[in-house]
Amino acid sequence: MSYTNYSRKKNTIALIDCNSFYVSCERLFNPKIINKPVVVLSNNDGCVISRSTEAKQIGIKMGEPYFKVKNLVKKNKVYIFSSNYALYGDISRRVMKILKEFSDKMEVYSIDEAFLSLSFIEDQRLEEYGKEIRERILKWTSIPTSIGIANTKTLSKVANYIAKKNKAGVKVLDNDKDTDEELKKFHISNVWGVGKQLSKLYIKNNVDTAYKLKNISNTWVKKSTNVLGAKTVMELRGISCVNLETLETKRKSCCVSRSFGKKIESLDKLKESITTHCLSAAEKIRGDDQVTKSITVFIRTSPFDRHKEYYSNSKTIDLPIATNNSIELINAATEALKTIYKYGYFYQKSGIILSQLTEAKKEEFNLLAPLLETKSKVLMKAIDQTNIKYGRNSISIAQAGTNNSWKMRREHFSKIDTASFNNLPMLKI
Repeated sequence: MSYTNYSRKKNTIALIDCNSFYVSCERLFNPKIINKPVVVLSNNDGCVISRSTEAKQIGIKMGEPYFKVKNLVKKNKVYIFSSNYALYGDISRRVMKILKEFSDKMEVYSIDEAFLSLSFIEDQRLEEYGKEIRERILKWTSIPTSIGIANTKTLSKVANYIAKKNKAGVKVLDNDKDTDEELKKFHISNVWGVGKQLSKLYIKNNVDTAYKLKNISNTWVKKSTNVLGAKTVMELRGISCVNLETLETKRKSCCVSRSFGKKIESLDKLKESITTHCLSAAEKIRGDDQVTKSITVFIRTSPFDRHKEYYSNSKTIDLPIATNNSIELINAATEALKTIYKYGYFYQKSGIILSQLTEAKKEEFNLLAPLLETKSKVLMKAIDQTNIKYGRNSISIAQAGTNNSWKMRREHFSKIDTASFNNLPMLKI
């Protein structure tokens, strides 16, 4: 098998990936867990979603239900943390802000990953530049990273994987010989864009490494896979087919939902949860300078409870005027909740979806209630600024309640909030 080595314009892409990001965030304010086995759990302390290197070495797998690894955790004295997304989101924003200083073309791929265009850097300086990026992030945030640099996104993913596995910090794949040697050792299942089902197909056809995939027949790829499969092959050949998504597109909808720490039956408790979700969603769309024209409320019991009848329902309300006012959204959501609530069921989850999002026009004038609209904007701005200055939920709505027994189970929550001085750890001298 062979392929044509097309001539191409210089295109250099770096993938910056934060190592064990959630664990690294917890370690920022807890030095005693550095070099110790640490895991972070998902919502309601369900599954393992982040592991330190030490935790990986003792056999804890990603996605493993917590109850299955409890004995392993206890035996090896593993530190456990409930997820703290407010902390992780804040640290992520700081990392991304640093990355923007190194390139004007950047794609935020996930909370802990970003692609950068380094086409303006000379080949001989790529590794040095990668180290500069890594060192600054570590110095300014204390978050360790791995950086892979290559001609395409897919190859930069390969380089990043190698950098992380070999603990090199930075790996550059900038020549065909070095790239081929690495691809020969790179298992097909680890290639970006190759899922579980596609891996089975490739392995069945004796394509078990990235190198074999790179050199596979174009005809076979087009016949046996799809457009994405063909693009992956071309990317492994160093021909860029997946462009950087540098433009930030605003969301088209906003969903906030949570499973309860314990099942709830009363309408009042459901109102508290829906109110809390509305406050969170409204704050998000105000941050993006958006308004919503439609709100959907949904509730459900546990689909896994065989001893009780399952119930799930939702209600959508079209708002007369597009808004991002928390109080208006709460009022609409509460009315929707009343129509779908049924007494006698023990609910496990609730949520809201704001849809038909559009950009809020700063000069928008509401003929139905011009004075109320102006006061509404001033009030929402004051609430947001107060919560930013003094910490999340410093100002809330009474209907959201104070003793939310329905909230997520977070038995191992670190309670660190970088948006509130009161929730930052104190150094004892």
